[in-house]
Parts: sequence; C-alpha cells; structure tokens
Amino acid sequence: MQIKDSVVLVTGANRGIGAEFVRQLKQRGAAKIYAAARNADSIDVDGVEVVALDVTDPAQVEAAAALAGDVQLLINNAGSSSGLTLVESDLDGIRKEFETNFFGPIALTRAFAPTLAKNGGGAILNALSALSWISSPGATVYAASKAAAWSLTEGTRIELKAQGTQVTGMHMGMVDTDMTAGWDIAKISTATAVTAALDGLEAGDSEVLVDDTAKFVKSTLGMDPAERYALPLG
Repeated sequence: MQIKDSVVLVTGANRGIGAEFVRQLKQRGAAKIYAAARNADSIDVDGVEVVALDVTDPAQVEAAAALAGDVQLLINNAGSSSGLTLVESDLDGIRKEFETNFFGPIALTRAFAPTLAKNGGGAILNALSALSWISSPGATVYAASKAAAWSLTEGTRIELKAQGTQVTGMHMGMVDTDMTAGWDIAKISTATAVTAALDGLEAGDSEVLVDDTAKFVKSTLGMDPAERYALPLG
C-alpha cells in the first residue's frame, strides 16, 4: 500500500500517535486525510478533513463511512487504557474499554470494507501493542482488549484477502503519549513508532514490530508462561 496520493482515515487523530500519523501522512504525500476524533474541535491541523467520530457509536461509524467513500487506507488508532483490573473492577468499565479497543476497530473495519473493495482493495492498519501477547499489572484489561484486537487483525486479514485488502498490525511497547504519562519506564517517541508502522505498511508487511520491546515479547511466545513472566520486559 503506497501512501502518496492515497486517501486515508485516521481514528483518534487529535493527539499522540494519531496526531503523528496525520503529520507523517501529510509528509508522505497523502492526497486527502480524514482526521477523526470523538471531539472534532480538538483537531487543529491545516489541510485535513475533520470528522466527528466516536468509534463506539454505531451511528457515527455509519456516518463516517458514508462521508468518506473515497478512503483507501483505514488506520484504526483510537484506543483507551483505564488501568482497570479483570477480577475486581466493574464489568461495565471493562466492557467500555473493549468497546473502544476491540468493537470500535471491528465496527470501522466492517463499515469500510466495501469502500476499500470499491477503491481497489487498499489497506487497514491496526494500532495494537506488545500487550497483545503478554499482560502486566495495571494493564490487564487493556492487554485483554488488545489481545482481542490482535485476533481481529489476524481474522480480518484472512477474510479480506479475496478483495485485495492488506491488513497490517502495529505492535509497540511504551510510546511517549498522554496515555503512558504515569508509567516510569523507557518510551519511544510517537515519530519512531509511526515511521516504523508506515514503512512496514508501504513494504506490504502483515505485522510491524516498532521497537525492541515488541520484538522481545513476540520472541517469547513459545515459552512456558511461568518462564515468560519471570523475564524483565521493561
């Protein structure tokens, strides 16, 4: 999937990784960028088409698909990390995180799949996490939702292959964003993460491991869980 002259929609485009996607897409020559966020007023970027989009709202997802009928690349970036726990937290809160991190991307994928097919196949890039493959104290609900999103990425790659749609998963460790501000751990920049993701997308990669943390965690998948969780992953 080549970005130059393409039409792209980015969710969660108002800050962090999403804002960096918008910046680099412009830099790489995208013809049109739909910059989507729950609060459209929070996007202040020249040369983009701003879209009010709460990925958990079916009506807004449907409206976005109707508006952006020329999209060739969908970037499912919007995400949520609550710090909730699987055992003790309220189920409604857990469901809310899954609505953003799993059901949001699946709703966008379903809504835009016909559009991508009509426009030549195109591509979907899902922003995932190294926590797709391992859990961590303070992020067990987030990890579970990202594991589901990873499976979504694998499944839709199979289902959309016939229409020529490339589906790429972007896995990363800690990235320096508002979401990770409370974590005292080494972080990569949003620019590093997005550059790796877009380079991989353009190379046709199915999976992009943007940093050493993601590469290391992926390499441990064949280990016994007791051994994996004894390793220093930071």
